Amino acid sequence: MTKSDKYIFELPIKVRDYEVDSEGIVNNANYLHYLEHTRHEFCHHAGFSFREMHSQGIDPVLRKVEIEYLSPLGLGEEMISKLNISRQGARFIFHQDIFKPDGTPVVKAIVTVACIEKGRLSRGDVLAQKFEEYLNS
Repeated sequence: MTKSDKYIFELPIKVRDYEVDSEGIVNNANYLHYLEHTRHEFCHHAGFSFREMHSQGIDPVLRKVEIEYLSPLGLGEEMISKLNISRQGARFIFHQDIFKPDGTPVVKAIVTVACIEKGRLSRGDVLAQKFEEYLNS
């Protein structure tokens, strides 16, 4: 996992056989899994895993996903999933892009997350504190 100027977190992923359709390309819904896996790994890397969040009554939930499919991936291909995070009021905005190792863009996505604390919508201040180092990058 490395970091570039535009991204605060990067995760290499390899396409598995059950993620491709009969045409041999990754099914569009699987990109949502790749993006989610990257967010989960980022949270773990930042020191506040989803398990820890939930045990403290904090549950980040998707509010909105915008995704643009640019180039397909096939069986066995590798990718690099990259992420940046910002905050707009109570919402956390993940800017996520997936690239082939040669730099070819595969997916560009903006994922908006809201925070539920103890069953109620919150401003997400606990998450903001945990991710402060990354929000101010």
